[in-house]
Amino acid sequence: MEKSWKDYKSKGFFDESITPKGNPRAAASRAINFLKSLSAPELAERRRAAELAVKEMGISFTVYSEGTNIDRAWPFDFIPRVITDREWSQLSRGLLQRMRALNCFINDVYNEQKILADGLVPAEIVLESTNYLSPCVGVSPRFGAWAHICGSDIVRDHLGQFFVLEDNLRVPSGVSYMIENREITKRVLPELFENYSILPVDDYPLKLYETLASLSPRSRRRPNIVVLTPGIYNSAYFEHAYLAQGMGAELVEGADLFVGDDDCVYMRTVDGPARVDVIYRRINEDFMDPEAFRSDSVLGVPGLIRSWRAGRVAIANAPGAGVADDKVIYAFVPEMIQYYLKEKPLVKNVPTYLCMRDKDRDYVLDNLDKLVVKPANESGGYGIMVGPHSSRQTQKKFAKLIEADPRNYIAQPTLSLSTAPTYVDGAIAPRHLDLRPFILQGKDSWVTPGGLTRVAMKEGSLVVNSSQGGGSKDTWIVESKS
Repeated sequence: MEKSWKDYKSKGFFDESITPKGNPRAAASRAINFLKSLSAPELAERRRAAELAVKEMGISFTVYSEGTNIDRAWPFDFIPRVITDREWSQLSRGLLQRMRALNCFINDVYNEQKILADGLVPAEIVLESTNYLSPCVGVSPRFGAWAHICGSDIVRDHLGQFFVLEDNLRVPSGVSYMIENREITKRVLPELFENYSILPVDDYPLKLYETLASLSPRSRRRPNIVVLTPGIYNSAYFEHAYLAQGMGAELVEGADLFVGDDDCVYMRTVDGPARVDVIYRRINEDFMDPEAFRSDSVLGVPGLIRSWRAGRVAIANAPGAGVADDKVIYAFVPEMIQYYLKEKPLVKNVPTYLCMRDKDRDYVLDNLDKLVVKPANESGGYGIMVGPHSSRQTQKKFAKLIEADPRNYIAQPTLSLSTAPTYVDGAIAPRHLDLRPFILQGKDSWVTPGGLTRVAMKEGSLVVNSSQGGGSKDTWIVESKS
């Protein structure tokens, strides 16, 4: 296995643990040197220990395939990703700044629409968007916060610089896996936790509870908070149950709730109706309330939006927050920061071409083999074309899609995503990765110290989503060595 480390090279990419000369980076040195000291059988044993821990802890996710739901064990790599607290401090400040600006934008477009009147964001891409929900017009939630939980996807380029790839403001998922990754790593590599001062992530359920409690329309020492789930067949049901338990909140489905004549939301209990103060919703907006949105929804609660508009219940994330969860809107976030906060962005966007602009569209159509093309509102890595890894046939297909509906497509350069050492097929090899930190905003704001690192387990692949064959690893924020 020592030979494997000697052969380790991440050609042309920024490796987060190993320098181009093959030496461990300072922050990761103790972890890498310890792993180097392990023999091939010892590393294989740590891998088996990780797999056993995943099974014992019941960590799974659901993949939808050909009309069936398949529960799979969480794909985990035991070699941690290490980031210095100095790097993290700058990035987390940038994420908090971004979250404030996005919430200002959402509140603005449902109320005064100043940014549209001033022409900074074209009005038609907001008001004609399927994510712009007319039942939300005129509402201004507490603290001006619509998106209370955001999962921003972060990548690093060939120089190691952080960029925001996209913002997930509707129903961001993955935080339970961030916490469980830490628990597995503690079991598999307990020796390393004796030598490192690693910022903890297990206080997330408490921080989430405090954020949700601050939204309560009633002044109560302990507001009644529920987690609204579509049910056991949802791909993130493990997380819904995990967070409800961690917060001491009830896990409910739509049928467990009803809206009373007083416009308050109540939960059905064996002791009779109990008023609900805050709903942490893990269902899509379309299905939340058959009176306001899809009339055929059996997952939601009739009258829920009416109760929310009346200020009788808080909903996180608020319905309507998805208007900013759009890859076209993403392109305007740097301008939003300057417009609302009068500040320069602390963390950059990836350069983005909007196919609705004639000049951008012409460039994209001429360079499909070099660009990553994404639909504006898909998630989970679906509907994406990675130009350099695509066939001519696929490029022609995407050219037709873009020409038919240019508003729905953006394109970005194919980034040289950073890599980190990963245990694959009995050897250590570089694999590309991204990072999803979670940002909370209610009365106060907070960023997880680290986040969910997702890894493209296939050699050369840039697709990190677990639904597309990606894996995950623990993320350590450690003290910088001066």
